[in-house]
Amino acid sequence: MAADRRAGGSTRRAPQVNARSNLGRRRNAAPNVPAVTPSGILVVEDDDAIASGLARVLDGQGYAVRRVDRGRPALTAAGEEVGLVILDLGLPDMDGIDVCRRLRISRPDVAILILSARDHELDVVAGLDAGADDYLVKPFRLSELLARVRAHLRRAATIFDEDPAEPLSWAGVTVDRAARRVWRDGEELELRPKEFDLLALLVAEAGRVVSRERIMRDVWDTDWLGSTKTLDTHVLSLRRKLGAEAITTMRGIGYRFEAP
Repeated sequence: MAADRRAGGSTRRAPQVNARSNLGRRRNAAPNVPAVTPSGILVVEDDDAIASGLARVLDGQGYAVRRVDRGRPALTAAGEEVGLVILDLGLPDMDGIDVCRRLRISRPDVAILILSARDHELDVVAGLDAGADDYLVKPFRLSELLARVRAHLRRAATIFDEDPAEPLSWAGVTVDRAARRVWRDGEELELRPKEFDLLALLVAEAGRVVSRERIMRDVWDTDWLGSTKTLDTHVLSLRRKLGAEAITTMRGIGYRFEAP
């Protein structure tokens, strides 16, 4: 999925749509893109025991895996054949956050999964703000890692919607799914890929509660059984960009988009 990540200074005007264009239509499963979709995995990890173990397991699952143990080589190794980067933050030559940020600029469509021992909430926020799609703390369960790998690569191999050409609009927020761009009151916002997908789903169901389970299934493309901390962090980031009142938390259930 190519993501147009231009910031709010764009001269392009938000598309003109009706007040609740296409809202209430539920997102259908999309067909797989042909096999040319990138499906390789780049493991960026300087701990040889972890890196070799990951490579062995992923290779056994049928993935094409490449390993690098430094940040700078990772920037050139993440070619068009790579659909997912598994990135450690504690690299010897440069901080993994910088690697993530630069990868997101050079490869806006690639999925980035941070795998790190840094478990503070601020570290998770920093990783997601740098452009990561997901964050998994070490030590981790191998089954959970493999589930996330499958989810991200499936996500890369599907098209977003049955009719992405028709923009969504609600309460001054316009989502152009075809261009993957968002405006609020005519000003374009810069969103990370998963922030865009999450907002598009919430706007499509504006005024209705969307369960956490459905969000994890539709946005992260998996039936999540564990923590949804990544989702909560993405919601917090969207609130910073749209206003705290834009998304209401329904405790124990999910979220509702309102943006009065």
